Amino acid sequence: MEITPYAPPNDPLEILHEDHEIVVVNKPSGLLSVPGRGEHLADCLLTRVQAVFPQALLVHRLDRDTSGVMIFGLTPHAQRNLSMQFEKRTTKKSYIARVHGRIEEKTGTVDLPLIVDWPNRPRQMVCHETGKEAVTLWRVLKASDTETRVRLTPKTGRSHQLRVHMLALGHVILGDPLYATGEAADHPRLMLHSEELRVNHPESGKGMSFRAKAPF
Repeated sequence: MEITPYAPPNDPLEILHEDHEIVVVNKPSGLLSVPGRGEHLADCLLTRVQAVFPQALLVHRLDRDTSGVMIFGLTPHAQRNLSMQFEKRTTKKSYIARVHGRIEEKTGTVDLPLIVDWPNRPRQMVCHETGKEAVTLWRVLKASDTETRVRLTPKTGRSHQLRVHMLALGHVILGDPLYATGEAADHPRLMLHSEELRVNHPESGKGMSFRAKAPF
């Protein structure tokens, strides 16, 4: 199910950090993390990174329409080590989003299990019977009568987790091609950005934090 024609941006690769084990980049909105099926979906962040760092290996993904910090391993050891950090949830991720409507509370938690909505995939949905655990912490940064800027901290890494959790909260992320309708959908892009990623360096074990400011 392709929501909109794939027209990836031609932004130059923005490298936030590189050393002999890892490379960290700022992914633009509208670009796939990995190739899709078919030649028309071949252009992606992984292949663009590999054009500069041929040995780069995938560790995690961001949705096509989400921008922000992504890390790649430059050795098999780094890939294994970082993948394990994501699997064990020792990484820390922080996102910025603009959502529809005014959120009155200052902070909160969404704890709703998620599963793929098969007839409507790639959409996901809340399902208390068969869904997998999904937890998101949120904090209001700024609010007006029509929209709210929030910082989202996922404690789990389910597909579309932040998008479905905000929808369930009654405040869909602006510009979401899958979940937003009406005026909430009428934005140039999905207003979701991976602002900060914290990991332990795969060689030294030292804690490192990488940031990219939200472009909206």
